[in-house]
Amino acid sequence: MSMLETAVKAAEKAGERIRAHAAAAKKVRFKSSSHDLVTEVDQAAEEIIRDTILKIHPSHAILGEEGVEAGVEASRAALEEHRSFEDLWIVDPIDGTTNFVHGFPMFCVSIAYARRQEVVAGVIYDPLRDERFTAEKGKGAFLNGEPIRVSGEERLEESLVATGFPAGAGGARQRNVEGILKLSPRCRNVRAGGSAALHLAYVAAGRLTGFWELELNAWDLAAGSLLVREAGGEVTDTAGTPYDIGVRHILATNGNIHPAMLKELKEARATGFEAQ
Repeated sequence: MSMLETAVKAAEKAGERIRAHAAAAKKVRFKSSSHDLVTEVDQAAEEIIRDTILKIHPSHAILGEEGVEAGVEASRAALEEHRSFEDLWIVDPIDGTTNFVHGFPMFCVSIAYARRQEVVAGVIYDPLRDERFTAEKGKGAFLNGEPIRVSGEERLEESLVATGFPAGAGGARQRNVEGILKLSPRCRNVRAGGSAALHLAYVAAGRLTGFWELELNAWDLAAGSLLVREAGGEVTDTAGTPYDIGVRHILATNGNIHPAMLKELKEARATGFEAQ
């Protein structure tokens, strides 16, 4: 079984559990703040994913959101601990947990496989819409088996872009707001759906022209970054450095508007790299 087939199998099995509990009341606990939530469904879904992967690839390592302590420093440390593994799975069992808790229908399973720190296979699965976004390095990006491409907008003024609001990170959240204030008059409109992984999948599918957000984690970005690149887009950090699994401040676009978005975020001092 290929790595992508493993990822799809794990994502769909977890998606079944998530879909079955989507309409029910959830037991919620806080992680780093009241903005950073986890439910028993997140934990059960991650267990399903881990079990599925390890039955097929028992020697592989897994970096999953629910196995990491809350907070920026803990997530950075967890990634550094896992960088040495040749075969690494990067898993977010429910990206968009706050949406899931509130019944807002924008959340997904995100699973990526990295070989020697390079993401080479990934799936983002939306269990409510039964939409499966998949990519393998060098083989293109697909939605339910059909090829997808980034959108063709050439100017920021005709672009629909998205962002998010970092959980429990006051400084990063304020800087993201500064980015919104700078970009919103210059583009067609801005969206904030609450799932970084789905935003990236939507850039890959041409539903969004671009997406940026600060202080995200490897499990938010790994699968989606591959999707965007394989769909013909561009993925860097907000300073323009090419994506790797350590990126936390993300910018993903159709490529055409990438220079303009980098410029606007820099002028707004909203890249996340500014001196505090």
